Amino acid sequence: MAAQAQQETAVDPVHDSVRDREIRVEQEHLDRVYLRLEEKIHEAEFLMRDAARRGQVGTPGALAERDAQVFRAGIHLNRLNNEYEDFLFGRIDLLLGKDGKKGPDGAYTAVEPAEGAVRPDNTADIAETLHIGRIGVLDEDYAPLVIDWRAPAAAPFYRSTPVDPGRVVRRRVIRSKGRRVQSVEDDLMRPELTASLDGRELPVIGDGALMAALGQARTHTMRDIVASIQAEQDLVIRAPAASVTYVEGGPGTGKTAVALHRAAYLLYQDRRRYAGGILIVSPTPLLVAYTEGVLPSLGEEGQVAIRAIGSLVDGAEATLYDSPSVARAKGSYRMLKVLRKAARGALERPDAPQRLRVVAFGRRLELEAEELAGIRRTALGGTAPVNLLRPRARKLLLDALWERSGAGNRHTDPQLAAELRSSFDEDVTTEDDFIAFLDAWWPELTPAVVLDAMADERRLGRWARRILNPGEVRKVARALKRGGRSVHDIAMLDELQAILGAPARPRRKRELDPLDQLTGLEELMPVREETQRERAERLAQERVEYAHVIVDEAQDLTPMQWRMVGRRGRHATWTVVGDPAQSSWSDPDEAAQARDEALGTRPRRRFELTVNYRNPAEIAELASKVLALAMPGSRSPRAVRSTGVEPRFSVAEGPLGETVRAEAARLLERVDGTVGVVVAMQRREEARRWLDGLGDRVVALGSLEAKGLEYDATIVVSPAEIADESPAGLRVLYVALTRATQQLTVVSADRDEPDAAGVPDLLRE
Repeated sequence: MAAQAQQETAVDPVHDSVRDREIRVEQEHLDRVYLRLEEKIHEAEFLMRDAARRGQVGTPGALAERDAQVFRAGIHLNRLNNEYEDFLFGRIDLLLGKDGKKGPDGAYTAVEPAEGAVRPDNTADIAETLHIGRIGVLDEDYAPLVIDWRAPAAAPFYRSTPVDPGRVVRRRVIRSKGRRVQSVEDDLMRPELTASLDGRELPVIGDGALMAALGQARTHTMRDIVASIQAEQDLVIRAPAASVTYVEGGPGTGKTAVALHRAAYLLYQDRRRYAGGILIVSPTPLLVAYTEGVLPSLGEEGQVAIRAIGSLVDGAEATLYDSPSVARAKGSYRMLKVLRKAARGALERPDAPQRLRVVAFGRRLELEAEELAGIRRTALGGTAPVNLLRPRARKLLLDALWERSGAGNRHTDPQLAAELRSSFDEDVTTEDDFIAFLDAWWPELTPAVVLDAMADERRLGRWARRILNPGEVRKVARALKRGGRSVHDIAMLDELQAILGAPARPRRKRELDPLDQLTGLEELMPVREETQRERAERLAQERVEYAHVIVDEAQDLTPMQWRMVGRRGRHATWTVVGDPAQSSWSDPDEAAQARDEALGTRPRRRFELTVNYRNPAEIAELASKVLALAMPGSRSPRAVRSTGVEPRFSVAEGPLGETVRAEAARLLERVDGTVGVVVAMQRREEARRWLDGLGDRVVALGSLEAKGLEYDATIVVSPAEIADESPAGLRVLYVALTRATQQLTVVSADRDEPDAAGVPDLLRE
């Protein structure tokens, strides 16, 4: 049947009418879906108006019911009013199932066909057709018009293959723009069958949905892959959330997309459990900007925070990059020891008072520098947070002053002695001199204050003795003087917050609804002026621990960064996504130890993604040469397509910038989407000047910024510079070479030692 249909679509002029007819069929269904959505929007608006009327009653019960109804109706209305591209994107035509049980979405749950569903002559009838979309829609009789892509009934759309088709006969991907169906693409899962739907043979349209999706031009934002998820990706997305799900996969296997779709799936499956929030940690702000539109397109927003590793600490943002040597020092476990010493040493400021003088019971009492140093050492004993030791230090000071006063010998009666001591303490602690001394001698430290103290090379040298070598001390101190923060500084700030401790923040005064004040329900009712999105954003900012943590590009996290992320998932389940071959951290074993500490003793479930959907085979083959150098014995993911376009090699005969600009202009004429120019980190600003005026479709980025991104075409500038910039340089180069979906150009400079064909030394056989 498949061969007949494909032959018909290839040569028969009736083909256009068959395609048009199938588009009309899907358009009629989509029209019905949007009509139902409009009805549901009207219902949600009615609920909002009804809730407002309930609020006029004024009783506590009515007001509580009102706010709960407004909250639920508001969420529902927000989802219905979202504008979704390809709202309805899929369809599966199914054989009769082995059992007749229906799931909560109204669809039959059987996976395998019933006996007799296929007749002896290999003919069959389609028993059920399901349309798959971004959210579920039921008709007025509660029959499914659209199945939510995360529902169990939608799983066969992603899992079915010709080898293991289950009940699926035909899988269709529907492309639409706005409310208009543009095209359909079919995959036949049971080519041996002649299947009928409503008495007519089932047609097959197009060349396959996946290849059509792979051929689309890229923009500067990531598209969801909800219409083209493949079976091995779907296994990860729908894996049970308990413990730790660990996913490995090479470039182009869809790791980042799988992580985002998994967040949406987990919320759908168990929204109550994940009401505590899901955190997705990305390696760079560029990748956050690239991916942040995906979750709203999948029907989810508000309960998922996507944060760059340099944005995990409130009030701090990474804007600088460290040199590889500084990054190794700041990111390693050794820095933990330095920070613990610095947190205590920062109390000993050059301007700290060296003597305490107070007046009590008519006597002047003094403590000298040596006594004060002993008290500080005693107070700092143990591992309690430094700021939380201030009350202990205060008490030790009072004990020493009490001893110096000699008043303890005045009474033998314990009660009188205790009263005298209480009076003494009150006299001393209310003295301005004592208060000023304590504030100067044991100030409340902040992480930023300690990092600033570490910028003093002499002080850092004392704290890092036998931990960092003198060269590392000098480089770290200078890096901390620059005025901004790097991603490694952010992890140090977070570690210092844990080492120092901090008093609870005062709660901000809420704006109250006047009606709440009249009824005395100020503490019970939520703030109505705050929209659902504002509330979600506020909670996300205030949240420090999450119910589920997803780490994207996990192979790049340093030990200190793993500690920072681990603090946000102490009681969470985890999804860890990475590829050791792409690691930019120089000591993977040390990072793996920190990762295991962060994940604790939770059981691990491992998956591997093996298919490269991004790169054509021609580009994947070139990148595999670098992989063989970076990690001998590693396997590249298998590319699923070939374009016939070989990578291009160009040599900069004159100024490097002129060659790069010319190659970028050439690629802009050859692709419809974006062009990425990847350079060594120190050339980022220079490269942006090279490309000035070429338009928004071309972007320059440093080698460490390219992680997770993809472009229609890529220019990799001087592979030798990228490979030599850090001990992990070959792995970073491997990442740079695997960003293109269509065309790759490599520009060589003198250090690359290109041959007569322009191929640099690192990329030759």
